Formats: sequence, structure tokens, C-alpha cells
Amino acid sequence: MSTSFLYRLCAAFLLLGACLSGAAAQTPLATFVGSEACAACHPSQHADWRMSQHRAAMQEPDDRSVLGRFDGASLRKGAVETVFSRRGEKFLIRTEGPDGKADDFAVKYVFGVYPLQQYLLELPGGRLQAFGLAWDARPAAQGGQRWFDLYPDRRLAAGDPLHWTGIDQNWNYQCAWCHSTNLRKNYDARANAFATTFSEISVGCEACHGPASRHVAWAAKPSEAAPHHGFEMSLDQRAGAAWQAGAGATAARTGPPASDREARVCAGCHSRRQQFSDDPVAAARFYDAFRPVTLEEGLFHLDGQQRDEVYNFSSFLQSRMHAAGVTCSDCHNPHSGGLRLAGNAVCGQCHSAAVFDQAAHHHHAPGSDAAQCVNCHMPATVYMGVDARRDHSMRIPRPDRTAALATPNACNQCHAEKSAAWAVAALKSWGAGGKPGAQPFAEAFHLADNGAPGAGAALARIIEDQGQSAIARASALERLSRAPTAADLPLATRALGDPDPTVRMAAVAVLARADAGTKRDALTPLLSDETRLLRMEAARALAGQAEADLSPAARLAFEKALGEYEAGQLFNAERPESHANLGALALARGRIDAARAAYEKALALDRTFAPAAISLADIARAAGDEKTAEETLRRSQAQNPDSAPLAHALGLSLIRQRRLPEAMAELERAVTLAPDDARFAYVYAVALHDSGSPRKARETLSAALSRHPFDRESLMALASYEMEEGDVAAAAEVAERLALLDPDDREAQGFVAAIRAMARSPRR
Repeated sequence: MSTSFLYRLCAAFLLLGACLSGAAAQTPLATFVGSEACAACHPSQHADWRMSQHRAAMQEPDDRSVLGRFDGASLRKGAVETVFSRRGEKFLIRTEGPDGKADDFAVKYVFGVYPLQQYLLELPGGRLQAFGLAWDARPAAQGGQRWFDLYPDRRLAAGDPLHWTGIDQNWNYQCAWCHSTNLRKNYDARANAFATTFSEISVGCEACHGPASRHVAWAAKPSEAAPHHGFEMSLDQRAGAAWQAGAGATAARTGPPASDREARVCAGCHSRRQQFSDDPVAAARFYDAFRPVTLEEGLFHLDGQQRDEVYNFSSFLQSRMHAAGVTCSDCHNPHSGGLRLAGNAVCGQCHSAAVFDQAAHHHHAPGSDAAQCVNCHMPATVYMGVDARRDHSMRIPRPDRTAALATPNACNQCHAEKSAAWAVAALKSWGAGGKPGAQPFAEAFHLADNGAPGAGAALARIIEDQGQSAIARASALERLSRAPTAADLPLATRALGDPDPTVRMAAVAVLARADAGTKRDALTPLLSDETRLLRMEAARALAGQAEADLSPAARLAFEKALGEYEAGQLFNAERPESHANLGALALARGRIDAARAAYEKALALDRTFAPAAISLADIARAAGDEKTAEETLRRSQAQNPDSAPLAHALGLSLIRQRRLPEAMAELERAVTLAPDDARFAYVYAVALHDSGSPRKARETLSAALSRHPFDRESLMALASYEMEEGDVAAAAEVAERLALLDPDDREAQGFVAAIRAMARSPRR
């Protein structure tokens, strides 16, 4: 039987299944009806919603909705003065426009309400842009009732992605989904324009429950035949469950939730994630529309505490509360957005006040701010200048980790004048401080993020421990994916069977670094995974050499899943990152012209986007055209002069052209711009050494190793250069650090053994 016949046969079965499915699905698709349609049957919930920030997430500008002073108030930053004024019913902002000249821009929409309010201004092509000066809505006594700059430490001119006219302040992409209902971005790539729509301007009932037309029909004529009362799904995790006090001071849920559905619906907005669909049904399933972040370096502290603006979902997933079955609405009224009870009473729903809301537990004056549960267990970080958001990992304070790992702790957040050692001693004096908490992965992540000895084994213990949260295990896999060894692949393969999609996603990233055969065997089953995210990730990992020998059935599944991946990238076709991803995919499949076109499109969208320029230069270099590579990099550098990767890439191009003085200047510039990048320092040091500056080369490597003490390349280079200078003792000291890294690395161990032998030999 020929391969082509098998393809046609499989395709025929797929088509037949689609036809049968379509014939059976006679029920019309649900449509959005608006929140007012809910009021008659759900008056209490509707009243709560009308008072919520969800209700005010986005509004038409008028005397009621606009909180900022538009009475001629002004704010100057550098040479730019911004004036806020009224002209009849219009609210105007006079400021620097996209051409760098001052002009008047009318407020199109009001965005948010408290503790700050932003304003959306209109640009051509259907673009709405979030203005970079915001109104501080807090009371004057708290420092509010003023205009303030969201980027006070940056001089943002027109052309900068973060300038209010720039690509990173675009409402259609960055903000719209979470502030309106039934948001459809509707970007037209050919016209480079948006026709964005929403069925309700703010976050209404259907933003969480889904389109309600079938539910309204069911309410008019109830029928048991309608699943979920006409909705696509039910948000019923709390139905039939209770929290019952047991022998201890903490209540337990009567039964585990049937799913994590409620948290995933909230996560569509309350998480740091990438979106690849605005289909409401897909969004409700979360992993069919979003790719969540793990506890990545830079976004989170080593112990999982929030660092960058990561919202709540990934934090909550780490918590003991989530593991015990707590849902968002156990603490929050989902319609008002407020807490179900005030202060410590919300925690007292499960944690006995007679035990925990006592000075014997919190060791502070009863009723004081310090006695509030959240101030110790949910410390806040301020974002956007004035917006304090609490960490939802609900952790035990660990000042010992502040001393060891430089992670923050709640004790020193209040007692800033005291040391971490003081906080450790205080906890010990209370008989506390001995509990590790629910986030025991910090030390393993510290080893991994520093490339230290033992990192692989420590990460493996986290990954295999089912007592760890899924987000912790996924984050360990993500770290393992940076440089997996052959011994890591079986571990990742086992993780592909984990019930949590985030764990499976991170396991795919590990196996994506394996050889073609291993990838093909491990990842082909995921082409039919229940979640779109996993199908996309698996297809992208298989694209290229690994796709070559897929069976006919697997080939069909691969093409379908790869189509989902490409559609997910094109969903964000207004972003340079998406075209860079498509360029990398084309390169992996050997389609050079398509890759070049994708990278050029990325640069057309954002002239400052360095990764696309570097990839285009690499394509030119691979074709033997180093001059074009240099020209590409220089054009991009003119738009983004502070990019260290561009300087580094340009330096390498100049070295290949034997223009050493120019190359050295660019390589040095890269190190200056990104002193924490060990690779840039290593390359610069090698260039220094080879050009006759061995002392400066050693100094550069020593500086890099002070930041990255276990960088393999830097250790080997420094040991070699110390040997050349005759300083065997210094070389041996560096080599011993190298020996700790990977006992199975024959090259490194042989290098170390040679230096040890020389160090032991008598001097001549």
C-alpha cells in the first residue's frame, strides 16, 4: 500500500468524522447578550457587579467616569510638557505625538479606576494607545490626586516601543482582552490595521461565564436536557462542598474539586501568559488559548515570590491553599471582586481565629496592621507606581533565605531598618522559623540559575516529587531544558504523562533539545493531546529533521498541530516576536526564503527588534555574504543603540572580516551594556587574549566569574590563560571549580587532571 494512498485514506476518515460531527451538532452557537440580561434573575449578583472594578474596567469618558484633572493641569518631563484640558464634552491631552511634535489628542476611553486610572488615545489604523501619564486615584492623604509618570526613570521619545505611541503601549494587543467582554482583536496584517470589537465595553457577566444566549433561553423554559443550564460549562467548584473543622485548627474541604476550572477562568486575565486565541470557548479552557509562564528567573524570585508584574495565578498555584482545594471564590466574591469577609475574618473561614488571630501566633499588637494575616503571609509589591498587589503564594516568612539567597521576606518588608539575621533570631525566639513552607524549591533553582554543581540532581528531585506543586515541577523542567543531558531525557519523557498541562509543556521543552529519533518517539503522541497548547508545542519541537519519518497518521496529526501553532503566531501578527517565531520555524524546516521574509516583517513592525536583525545577519553569513550581515546589524543598531546582543553580533561579524580594532570596540561595548551576560564576556576575553592582551583577558574573565562562578567556558579559558602565564596555582584553583560542575564531562575532567598533575610536579 503506497504512502500517498494512506494519506488519502486517513484524510477521508478525518473528513467523514467532521461531517458526522457537523450533522449531529444542530444546536446553534451561543451568543453574547450583555450583563443587563442577567439582572432580572440574578439581582444580588448583578448589584455586586455594578459596584465592582470589573464593571469600571473600561468606560466612555464623561464627568462621572473621568477621575483625573482636565482643568489645564500639566506635567513636564524633560523637554516635553503635557497639558490636560477640556473642550466642551471632549477631554484632551496635549503632548508629543508619533511624529515627535506636540498635538492635541482626545481621550477615547477611560481605563481602570483605582488605585490609578489611565486614558486611551486613538491613532490611525484602529489603534488605541495607553497614555504613559496616569492619574493617581488614591486620596490626597495617601499621596494621590495627582498626575504621575509610569516610567519616571526613562526618557521615552516617539519611536521607542514604550512611548505611548509605541508598539508596547497598544491597547488592542496588550490590554484589551482583560478589560472588555467578547473582545475580538481583528488585526488585518495586510492593512496593518485593527478592527477590534467587543460586545460589552467592560468586564461583564459573560466575560467569565461565557456567552449566555442559550442560558437565557433555558431560564425561560428550564430543561434538564440542557447541560450546564445552557452555558458551555459551569463554575461550580464550590457546589456541594464545605470546609469542616477537624481535630486541628485548620478546616479541610469535604472533597477535592472536580477540576481547576474556576481558577483557569480567572487566569485568563489574572496571570502572566501569552495569548494565541480569542475564541471564548478556548479561553475558558485556558490552555487552548494561553501559554502561562513558569516561575522564570526575572519574573519571580528564587522561592517563587512575585518579582515582575506576574499577577496572581502562578503564585496561587504554589500555595498550600490551592493544594488543599481552595478556589478563588472561597476568598473573593466573584461578582464584586472584593473579599467575602473583611480583614483576618476571610482567613478565619478555615483557620481558627482562636488559634491564629492571637498575639501568641502573630506576636504583634492585636488589631494592628502587623497583626493582619496578609502582611506576613501575602506581602505586597507595588507596580505601576502606586498599585500594591499581594503575593498569592501565601507563604511562611523565610528571612533565612534572604540571608542565603537574597529573596525578600515579610518581616524585613516592615522592619526595613533591621537585618535578615535579626528577623531569623526573632522567629527563633518565638519558637517559629523551623517550618520550610510549601515552596521548598528555592535552593534547587538557585543552583540551576547559577549553573552550580548539583543543579541537575536537585532539579530532578523537584520534578519527581509529586508532593511539589505542578508549577514548581514545571519550573524545574524549564530550567533543565536550558542544557539537558542524556540522563535528563527519561525524566522528561515520564513528565509527558503528568496530568497538569504546564508540566507537560515544560517537558516538551526538554525533549525539544534531544536528537530527532528521541523527539519523534516521545512527542508524537502529544500531537493528539487534549489541549491545543501541548499539540502546538509538540509540533514545533518536531518540525525539521524529526518530522521526516513520521507515519502517515502521525504526519496528518503533525500538519494539523503545526497549523495550530502557525495560526497561534498569526493571531499576534502585529507583534515582531510572532514573525520571529515563524522565521525560526521556517529555518528549522530549511525554508530560507520564508525565514528571511518573516524576519524582515518583524523588523518592519518594530525597527528596534534586535533578534530579527541578528537572525537576518546569520542567514546572510551562512550564505557567505558577511558584508550584508554587517549592514543589517548596523541598520538595526542605529535604531537600537543600547542593544548588547546587536553589539556582540556586530563584533563577531567584524572579526570574521578581520577588522580587529572595530570588532574589539563592539565586543567591549556588549560587555559594558550587559555585564551579567557571561557569554559576551567570554567571547570578548578570548578576542583580547588572541589579539595580544592576555592580562585584560584574565581580568575580564575574573569579572565574569564573580557574577557567574560556574560558567564552564569562562572557567576553562581562565585556567588555560593562567597556565600560559605560568601561574599553575591559580590555574589549579580555577580548575577545581570546573571539576565540580560535571563529573561525567570527559573533556573537562581530562583538562582538570592535566592541571592537577602539573600543580603536583616539582618546579624546575
